[in-house]
Amino acid sequence: MSRTEEKAPAQASRTLRNTLRNRAIRPANRTSLEEINGTVKIAPRETGFLRSLLSFSGPGALVAVGYMDPGNWVTSIGGGQQFGYLLLNVILLSSLVAMLLQYMSAKLGIVTGMDLAQATRAHTGRKLGVVLWISTELAVMATDVAEVIGAAIALHLLFGMPLLMGVCLTVLDVLLLLLLMKLGFRKIEAIVATLIITIVAVFVYEVVLAQPDMTQVAVGFLPSTQILHHQQLIMALGIVGATVMPHNLYLHSALVQSRAYDRTDEGRAHAMRFATWDSNIQLGAAFFVNCLLLLLGGALFFGKPGDLSTFGSLHDALQNPELAGSVASPVLSTLFAVALLASGQNSTITGTLTGQVVMEGFIHLRIPLWLRRLVTRLLAVIPVVICTVIFNGSEVALEQLLVYSQVFLCVALPISMVPLVWFTSSKKIMGERFVNKRWICALGWLSTAVLTALNLQLMWSLAQGLL
Repeated sequence: MSRTEEKAPAQASRTLRNTLRNRAIRPANRTSLEEINGTVKIAPRETGFLRSLLSFSGPGALVAVGYMDPGNWVTSIGGGQQFGYLLLNVILLSSLVAMLLQYMSAKLGIVTGMDLAQATRAHTGRKLGVVLWISTELAVMATDVAEVIGAAIALHLLFGMPLLMGVCLTVLDVLLLLLLMKLGFRKIEAIVATLIITIVAVFVYEVVLAQPDMTQVAVGFLPSTQILHHQQLIMALGIVGATVMPHNLYLHSALVQSRAYDRTDEGRAHAMRFATWDSNIQLGAAFFVNCLLLLLGGALFFGKPGDLSTFGSLHDALQNPELAGSVASPVLSTLFAVALLASGQNSTITGTLTGQVVMEGFIHLRIPLWLRRLVTRLLAVIPVVICTVIFNGSEVALEQLLVYSQVFLCVALPISMVPLVWFTSSKKIMGERFVNKRWICALGWLSTAVLTALNLQLMWSLAQGLL
């Protein structure tokens, strides 16, 4: 190796430190998700668009999982059952806001070399960092609770497995994740993408059988004053509140750094272009899935009696001719459970990774990889196990826990959105080239204000339901 080659890494490191110093942000103590940071090779910059896009594709899929997790299913299908296709425009608007926020998250990670947790910690003191970590960890735990419950119920519906056993089995996901990490991060991305394709295929098949009225579907994408009525507004709040998840903002800013792009302004601009394409394509798939869920509820169950607020009731309704009509069959209900299991498995992988990002970023806690991921999973499993034991394996009780866990997400959302918009709108942090344009900045703050207000309203509604 020549002297020039030996000096290159040191010069690159000094260049990064100087760049961050000029942008008024302190470098993190360690790289984000260091075991995968910069490990995935990308196509040369002069390569064609499609090949470059494929080399950057992957992080968007892991992020999109959070927008089609089990926590969204009952809300979307329930919205279709109660109001037909009226709320399709709410799903569309929520997805556009999600694309904007995930774009900012990816940009923060690529430009600063830090994830959102590290960047937030760099601008706060140690005590405040611990407080932020606790609140964000609760949000991650609340998200993970939904995935654990979804996977456990899917196992119960498919194999008759007791819910407590299903909950405990989800701990093994950590061992699976550790094994997959040994095989390479691209393997994880491929598995997640395959599970997403499975979910899409199942619901495309079921919606085609349901034969929704496409004219009414098109009308559903147009804004309507009917949404302002009390019941419709509550359901719309639930859809919006369940769509933008705070943990995704932390995760995306870390995952985009897995690509081995040049840590120069030109290299970052190239990475930003394709990371944005990847994110928007995958979030478009999530939008498609959520629309399919609402179409399924509207086409099969709109105007039908019965409460479809639980996974079990939806599973049973799909094989009940009185509710699902002539298309009802055990095949439909089985496919629903398979898709639920795929969604739960997908989300547990991303939830565990997010727990690692948050723990390392906010409190700089360095513990063995296997222990860190086991702790993250146990934080989610323990409350679900307690609830399962106390209520004697009641599915209804578990799904009530899923609903109440959304309160933590409502609280944590502004804690993640406010610093994200602020960081990416600051020239001192992002530099002249990468700072948000004024219209993006305005949309970011507007989205933050509206989503925070909606989530506070949703939290108030949940609190009233407990009284």
